[in-house]
Amino acid sequence: MTALSTIETTPETFIDAVANLFDALVPVATDDELFASGYLRGHFDLAVGTLQVAGEPFIAQDVVSQVSNSLQFAIENGELTEQDQQHVNSIWLQVQQLAG
Repeated sequence: MTALSTIETTPETFIDAVANLFDALVPVATDDELFASGYLRGHFDLAVGTLQVAGEPFIAQDVVSQVSNSLQFAIENGELTEQDQQHVNSIWLQVQQLAG
């Protein structure tokens, strides 16, 4: 039997798990957390869509890298307050853990 930590996460599994995470936040998150999850979901969906349109195979880590770059660019351009950055980063850490 293979240990769970050694099973490679497919992009589809990762995308579904992240969508489930975002959906699970809706009934329990604060208004700030809902804003942060929606904001992050936009960056995530854009990264996934960009990779899918490219038509090349990709892995979960490719999505993580694209979202990280996108978030960094947004923060550098002042799109988020310090408090919003904290909420986004908190959820982003949870998302990254799903990449396996």
